[in-house]
Amino acid sequence: MADGEAIVAEGLTRRFGDRYALRGIDLRVPTGSVLGLLGPNGAGKTTTVRILSTLLRADEGRATVAGRDVHDEPAAVRARIGLSGQYAAADERLTARENLYLVSRLYGMSRKTARRHATELLERFALTEAADRTSGGFSGGMRRRLDLAGALVSRPTVVFLDEPTTGLDPRGRADTWRAVEELVADGTTVLLTTQYLEEADHLADSIAVIDHGTVIAHGTASELKAAVGGERITITPIDQAARASVAEALTDLGHHQPDIDSRTGTVTVVTDRGAGALRQALEALAAVRIEVRDVALAPPTLDDVFLALTGNSQRPAAESAPPPAVAAPEDGSERSVQPGNGQLVRARGRRRKGAHAWRP
Repeated sequence: MADGEAIVAEGLTRRFGDRYALRGIDLRVPTGSVLGLLGPNGAGKTTTVRILSTLLRADEGRATVAGRDVHDEPAAVRARIGLSGQYAAADERLTARENLYLVSRLYGMSRKTARRHATELLERFALTEAADRTSGGFSGGMRRRLDLAGALVSRPTVVFLDEPTTGLDPRGRADTWRAVEELVADGTTVLLTTQYLEEADHLADSIAVIDHGTVIAHGTASELKAAVGGERITITPIDQAARASVAEALTDLGHHQPDIDSRTGTVTVVTDRGAGALRQALEALAAVRIEVRDVALAPPTLDDVFLALTGNSQRPAAESAPPPAVAAPEDGSERSVQPGNGQLVRARGRRRKGAHAWRP
């Protein structure tokens, strides 16, 4: 891996018909770090993950993962990565233990090692009590934890997590965060896409913001917040009917019009005058006899960064194109890709309608 970089992407471009999903994506992820990919729906996050994990080929550009070229050496890349996609890929007809045992065997582990490794992962992801139940009866959060466990079977050097905590309750999310932190502590590189901005703030060493298939900002959470600039004064008046008057009184404190949130009953203004602006705000409100229930002064959050960079425009549905799954055989049985060498393995049983998931 050149210069200690586990993931390198240069000029990745991908089209679906006449729509561009990616328009020259450049990424560099140091070994043993976490890169968070943020962006609106349809911005290109999942397409980027699919290309880097060899599920999809780029039309232009190049990328290496764990020192191997994703286009020229896809099998070698698959042998070194773990992937947890947006939707859990566990076989609903198998128990949690059987799912993990199967994936372990596909990675070439002996029966004894596969059984031991499955047990370790079940304990790690708090699935021991449900180990011998079929996963089809699991809650969404339990299926997600099982899928994450499956992504870590091979002890990969690079892990791709596409919205890994979607559907998890706070405890499940905290468990997942802890697992990611343990991975990184062991030297694993993680590329994480998420819609939870606090998740990126908590886990990511660096963040890349993607919009319309292009990286529009990159840096640490602190750097991105500093680039947005300003502090937020938030006022909650006692009389909700006075919100418009509050906004008018605060107009001179910022470069933009104050924002009125009708749901929370608050008025927010962005200012670069520091703590002194808070005193000025209270004085301005007192001058027009507006009583305040709550007031706060805070630095920008990743939510502010996200909205400032991407706005609220509608996104094209470029990423809605169906994933390039392995084609189902004519006899209706399922196929999966064997990790490590990319060979096709046919699984017995009737193929369920709409089921087409495989793990590299």
